Amino acid sequence: MTAPTLPTPSPQPTTSGETLHEPVITWFDEHARDLPWRRPDAGPWGVMVSEFMLQQTPVSRVLPVYEQWVARWPRPADLAKEAPGEAVRAWGRLGYPRRALRLHGAAVAITERHGGDVPTEHAQLLALPGIGEYTAAAVASFAYGQRHAVLDTNVRRVFARAVAGVQYPPNATTAAERKLARALLPESERTASRWAAASMELGALICTAKNESCHRCPIAAQCAWRLAGKPAHDGPPRRGQTYAGTDRQVRGKLLAVLREAVTPVPQSALDRVWEEPVQRARALDGLVADGLVEPLTGGLYRLPLT
Repeated sequence: MTAPTLPTPSPQPTTSGETLHEPVITWFDEHARDLPWRRPDAGPWGVMVSEFMLQQTPVSRVLPVYEQWVARWPRPADLAKEAPGEAVRAWGRLGYPRRALRLHGAAVAITERHGGDVPTEHAQLLALPGIGEYTAAAVASFAYGQRHAVLDTNVRRVFARAVAGVQYPPNATTAAERKLARALLPESERTASRWAAASMELGALICTAKNESCHRCPIAAQCAWRLAGKPAHDGPPRRGQTYAGTDRQVRGKLLAVLREAVTPVPQSALDRVWEEPVQRARALDGLVADGLVEPLTGGLYRLPLT
């Protein structure tokens, strides 16, 4: 099948915020995925849970764990009553399990400081344990419709291509990117929150890291990178994520044993999951140091109770 013909590029593309907002938001209104944390009944807590889970984890893996999580703990106070180890257990194989501890810590703080309701103010969100600038901005925007620059990997890639004219953004978020994101924010709070969600969805579905779908992009006609002929990335090498054979894999195997156990686990049971003793010990020590595993007397281990 022949791909649809793209609009003829104009020699002087305009990439001001005003020319980007309407087509991207209109596209989002028509093509946004129906995700549970976007539904009105999700509430601010559902939005916060999703933001923790979606960091470095694809939607397909998050969906079943999210549904189980909010069914079990529909409010922050419900999670706060549980031992932190239960949060780690319910996190399953989402990866980066320290996020589970941080989410539990945030739930405790919300219960103690805010009466069990996710705070509405950006500064209050930022003051919660485990919440950084991105998560605070995302919750304030997506849950409360506020005007904040929400910069995740997908948004950064859209801005890099559409405005800066490069294939990929820098490896780490820069001050220039934050300045650009603020400059592109619509003045209206409601429009700004829609723009945040829409630009993120555009990066997730259309302006992807590989095999981008420019023929379906609502701003292809003004995309600086496309108009420049899609020059190849010439910055520092992009970081790849390896897993097999790494300490992350060993940590995951050790945690899997502890998640399945209802009683403390002996060292011998953990020794069986990885043959190399030095790496296994290093991974276990790291889990203990991170608060994900609690060592007991007699060479026993369990998920943390406090």
